Amino acid sequence: MSQDAAPSPLPADAERALLADVARRFYLRDQSKIEIGKDLGLSRFKVARLLESARETGIVRIEIAGEPTVDLQLSRQLTCALDVDKALVVRGHPHQSAAEARRNLGAAAAGELTHLLGPSDVLGLPWSRSVAAAVSALHSLPPVPIVQLSGALAIPDLESPVELVRSAAKLSGRVAHHFYAPLVAADAASAEVLRRQPGVREARGHVPEVTVAVVGIGGWAAGESTLFDLADDADRVAMRDAGAIGEISGIFINTAGRAVNGGLADRIITLSAEQLAGIPTVIGLVSGAARADVVRAAVAGHKVTRLIVDEPLARALLA
Repeated sequence: MSQDAAPSPLPADAERALLADVARRFYLRDQSKIEIGKDLGLSRFKVARLLESARETGIVRIEIAGEPTVDLQLSRQLTCALDVDKALVVRGHPHQSAAEARRNLGAAAAGELTHLLGPSDVLGLPWSRSVAAAVSALHSLPPVPIVQLSGALAIPDLESPVELVRSAAKLSGRVAHHFYAPLVAADAASAEVLRRQPGVREARGHVPEVTVAVVGIGGWAAGESTLFDLADDADRVAMRDAGAIGEISGIFINTAGRAVNGGLADRIITLSAEQLAGIPTVIGLVSGAARADVVRAAVAGHKVTRLIVDEPLARALLA
């Protein structure tokens, strides 16, 4: 009989103790799999399977210093509850700032993009603090074209979408389709003039080619959307009265996730709601429990297919 052939089933407590013992020897005492096998009367292949099981069951959790960690159990629960292609729940400390939450989400998004994108994809990037965090966390990209999806707000210390697109294109080594325009025009007529500008029209013409986009999602309330914070009181009230509960890259949505038009919405230089819904993979980056309702609406309206969220928002969505 081989060393580990046809073992008797272990009671749950004994099995957990064995997994912990093997993991402790391997990760803390630096014993090799062969050494562990000799000590415990197991083959190195059995030891390898036990180490894998220790990771899968959560007995061993591997964290890389400086990198955000993902709660796999919450991620699975959220994916099932919202019926999205994938949800990642990023852990953070209880007193982290909004900027820290964005950096953590951005780092997780950068990791997703690195293994999600292939040479046949086209990446779309709008103006967003969260999207800027994702681009700044990227170290490499496959050779994909980059398309700017929206104009920009003038915010100190925040890159414009033109710079975001250029930065991403440097990593991918492919063309950047970008344009110079504000996110919000003075009125609807001015917005239409801007959309007809050659540079804007050329870049927007590539939006239907986008296969993967990264977007921020904001609630229509103070502190929940940069667009809300910079709007005047009349615009805030008008959009709320029209049914808007939030916005995705300047696309206003109601509780059903349908686009809300008119007023401020007609002055935004961004992709259309139909174009957003037509992108096969849209990754929403969102933090904060207060945004739970707008995230549910974005999912219900098929505006996002994947989510990367922080733990407070995940728990609010699952409540």
